[in-house]
Amino acid sequence: MADSAASATATPAAQGPAEGAAAGPGGSAGPAAGPAATGPAAARRAQARTAVLWQAVRTVLDDSAPRDVLDVGGGTGGFAVPIAELGHRVTVVDPSPDALAALERRAAESGVPKDALRAVQGDLAGLLEYVEPASVDLVLCHGVLEMADDPAAGLATVADVLRPGGVVSVLAANRAAAVVARALGGHFAEARRALADPTGRFGPQDPLAARFDEEQLTRLVGDAGLVVQSVHGVRVFTDLVPGALVDADPQAASDLAALEAAVADRPEFRAVAGRLHVLARKSPA
Repeated sequence: MADSAASATATPAAQGPAEGAAAGPGGSAGPAAGPAATGPAAARRAQARTAVLWQAVRTVLDDSAPRDVLDVGGGTGGFAVPIAELGHRVTVVDPSPDALAALERRAAESGVPKDALRAVQGDLAGLLEYVEPASVDLVLCHGVLEMADDPAAGLATVADVLRPGGVVSVLAANRAAAVVARALGGHFAEARRALADPTGRFGPQDPLAARFDEEQLTRLVGDAGLVVQSVHGVRVFTDLVPGALVDADPQAASDLAALEAAVADRPEFRAVAGRLHVLARKSPA
């Protein structure tokens, strides 16, 4: 599947690693490299992984007015390029020069005008060095807070760059999912550590700085002066279902994406989702 946003059902490539895999700077790393990570089957899995998230983002973008969008930790442009293809102006801030080079290649291959997408090397902490205050309508902050030294300060900066009435889309690792994933992998002591640790880490080898439960994440967002609009569970099943089951049947990925959509806003499933997604709005002036 091409990374296109030409229709409402199109979904960008998955961003963020599966639970327990190492993430690159800014959380922009994808699934493990290798033959299994490419091709039509991998694209179908990516669609299932991101369908709920993409649908939520489209609710913010689905009108006729072009928006100024900031993608923090946007990596190779899995979301940025499709959003630019929709006619919006996108800035990607990411610490990885390699990821930004891949982003620019992807944008060029997709025919995105050069003035529609800007790539900036940087990170969440220094956001105001690259982006003017109150200049952005939508901020994507996906897979970033779990890598940040100070998530609260980072969200406060995100609030600063938003225009009044602007929206932030926050995607962050879920503590409960790490406990389940470590246990299912036979790492029972690590599962207990993730359960007990205030930051949800399973040990010194954990690649993430923190994980969150829904209460922690929504409190962080609220403390930044943003009003929570919705909370979704993302990747409730796709991190647990063996890839072979999805790859064997081309229809399976669509069915899995539909299942993910059906449970995304149900609290009992949200509690164990691989990622928690929050849409929040800055109060109008």
